[in-house]
Amino acid sequence: MKRKLLNIRYFIIASMMLFVIACSKKNELVTPTVPPIVTPPTSGNTISPPAPFGFYVVGYFPSYRDPALVTDQKFRMCNVVNYAFANVTSTGGLTVASPAVFNTVVSKAKSNNAKAFISISGLAADFKNMATTPGGRNSFVKSIMQVVRTYGLDGVDVDWEFPRTDDGTDITYTAFMKELSDSCHTGAKYYLSAAITAGKYAGVIRDAINSSLWTNNTVDFFNIMAYDDFSTTVPFKHHSDLLLAQTSLNYWITSRGMPASKAVLGIPAYGRPSGITQTGTVLTYSAITSGSGSAFSDSAVVSAGAFSNYTIYYNGLTTVKLKAKLAQTKANGIMMWEKGQDRTDGLSLLKAVCDTIGRAY
Repeated sequence: MKRKLLNIRYFIIASMMLFVIACSKKNELVTPTVPPIVTPPTSGNTISPPAPFGFYVVGYFPSYRDPALVTDQKFRMCNVVNYAFANVTSTGGLTVASPAVFNTVVSKAKSNNAKAFISISGLAADFKNMATTPGGRNSFVKSIMQVVRTYGLDGVDVDWEFPRTDDGTDITYTAFMKELSDSCHTGAKYYLSAAITAGKYAGVIRDAINSSLWTNNTVDFFNIMAYDDFSTTVPFKHHSDLLLAQTSLNYWITSRGMPASKAVLGIPAYGRPSGITQTGTVLTYSAITSGSGSAFSDSAVVSAGAFSNYTIYYNGLTTVKLKAKLAQTKANGIMMWEKGQDRTDGLSLLKAVCDTIGRAY
């Protein structure tokens, strides 16, 4: 009987020990192992262009214009306002002309649903000096992006007039635009545009624009400067007729393969004479049509300063409407140099553009 009780006791003790061991093993098995923390890549580091926003209506606003003289409605007519300019310096730095005007223009653009860009300009020699070395390009790009972030801008426009194939600046221009594009396109945050030659004349300037700028999506759109085709020795030559607009779009889109979605046709809001000096003879569209010129013509006999009764050539409403229709059919935008030269009434060139393409303002 004692042995039987003793065996029962041993059995109970052994069972309890097995239960404890089993529980402790079970506890070990269910204790979760904390995995190492892996930080996923940040989407903001992705380099890609921001989304396009339709037909571009670009208006340059120079630092020497008074923003108070340009109505809110004129700002609403554009979906991009390029402030002109921030300039490259001889030492590769960056200066913004008239910061107070810049602030006002940016504010007026944004309050009227237009994107605000800073346009980068300067002497060709200073651009060349800045872009020659990787360090110079890197420093300049950082200066540009600091302005973009400080002022809360939407993009950058580069107005380098002009890179060339005969001095190596075609190569350094392309490198600079690629580096600036990477900074603008990080997180698909900022747009990058470029003002380029009309493309009418073959040579070292036209050929400096490398097709990689559009095939690689380096530049989001190109402001084609289809104006200033003037001569101081040949009379009766229009500097920006409809034929030049057609020639420009045909070259860049058809001959060079620029996507139509990236092509923006430039129009002038000023007139030039032909066969005489351009100093003191160039007049705004507003001044021409407020004097002897008609808003429905492309030329007028005017007087300015020491020059009297000379013919000036400009774009009137009829031509601007034809150009706007051409751009709507063959390209993807209209650009104007510059907003302050236009009228503010019913004879406004920008109004004619918007009415033609069906843009509300």
